[in-house]
Amino acid sequence: MILQDNFYTLCQIFSSNSQIQKRLWSEIEVNYSTSNRYYHTLKHLDYIYTSLQNIKIDTITEFAIFYHDIIYDVRKKDNEKRSAYLAKQRLNELNVPKEIQEEVSKLIIKTQTHQGKNQRDNLFLDADLAILASPIEVYQNYIENIRKEYFIYNDEVYKSGRKEVLGFFLQKERLYNSDYFHKRYENKARKNLESELKSLS
Repeated sequence: MILQDNFYTLCQIFSSNSQIQKRLWSEIEVNYSTSNRYYHTLKHLDYIYTSLQNIKIDTITEFAIFYHDIIYDVRKKDNEKRSAYLAKQRLNELNVPKEIQEEVSKLIIKTQTHQGKNQRDNLFLDADLAILASPIEVYQNYIENIRKEYFIYNDEVYKSGRKEVLGFFLQKERLYNSDYFHKRYENKARKNLESELKSLS
């Protein structure tokens, strides 16, 4: 699996302990494969990697990719903070320098608001939203999977919440803050979001 290979390669920059690497990968694989996940799965991580394949990314971004959704519960509002905290714990096991741990943690927390402060932030946060600009059949599958993740809510409650999310994105001057994603993804993403919003009316 490419994701697994990428994770091991990343870990080996800081630690040669293969047992720790295997245990941490197993945790990632298990968490992203729970029965209540339909979109926030390993496939989502792969989609982020693919959207960044033409861009050179650093270790901070790579660790954030693996850990940004490792904790995911639709009933909670602190998933990002809990994921960031777990990431710091695991990176410490790998002997990753404290300053890198802190930057990874900060980057993960920013997925709560998708407000970046620099190029690294913007590229990662934009990649996290790359699915919004996917072909219509892929986008349709995405919204169906999101609905499945929120199965505990009835249609009325779900539609109200989803409309709020779509409205939040559509009112932004730019969906994608990096020039790379803005030029390639902006128009298609807005069309998808507008179409979904109309379907919820």
